Amino acid sequence: MESTKVLDAKGLACPMPVVKVKKEMDQLQSGDILEVLATDKGAKSDIPAWAKSSGNEIVKEDQEDQVLKFWIKKA
Repeated sequence: MESTKVLDAKGLACPMPVVKVKKEMDQLQSGDILEVLATDKGAKSDIPAWAKSSGNEIVKEDQEDQVLKFWIKKA
């Protein structure tokens, strides 16, 4: 999937992946897609919950080995 920017949040513990995602999303334009890479198990539920509450959309979710991947479209 084509992303506007990639955020590497691997190795960060909760709540830092969500904090970093919010900071990056604030800098993107509407319709842009942020690709997020995270290894914190909590991110599997935290990032989609944040996206929903902030009005953004998870367009794809994937996992490769221990790395969770999310593609978030800015509202």
